[in-house]
Amino acid sequence: MRFPFEDELRAERRRLVETLDDLTDDEFDAGPTLCSQWAPRDVLGHLIGLDYPLATYLAHGWHVNRANEAAAERARQISRDRLMDWARHWAAEPSASSRSGAGFLLGDLGVHHQDVLRGLGRTREVPDPVATAIFREGLQLSLWLNRRVLRHRLVPTDGHRPVGRGREVTGTREALGMWLAGRDQVASELGFG
Repeated sequence: MRFPFEDELRAERRRLVETLDDLTDDEFDAGPTLCSQWAPRDVLGHLIGLDYPLATYLAHGWHVNRANEAAAERARQISRDRLMDWARHWAAEPSASSRSGAGFLLGDLGVHHQDVLRGLGRTREVPDPVATAIFREGLQLSLWLNRRVLRHRLVPTDGHRPVGRGREVTGTREALGMWLAGRDQVASELGFG
């Protein structure tokens, strides 16, 4: 049985693995990302940890930040070759919980893939389903992080209906989603009315 967005999740995981394979050892271990204090290796550790929600989150009393940091720390203890082997398996064979939650996880994955690329000054063409998922993820995170979604009318310039009320902000779904998710580095790509 295939779940909604499962194929897109697998494809985006493969694309992230390709991005990480292209990094130098220095970039992989210590390169900047848009995730404060996390290198690409740490981002990967967090994302892999999502495939094991009980082990990752229950062990930390469902304290999300502590669990995310523990997953990143675990990734720091593994050699790059071994971690990338694990990542290839993670991309090809998502856990049942990840497959069933692919619609939710695709946005988080897309945001973190962009965190790595943007942090290293790289770009890519973001696939349409991923761009929409990043926008949706930003909308959800904004309610918790910064409430921008409650104060702005968000107008994607690349194919999504406007959302919200207030001061108008225009940009691509990806840039709007990243900004909503607290990545202020993308603000220069947005139009503020």
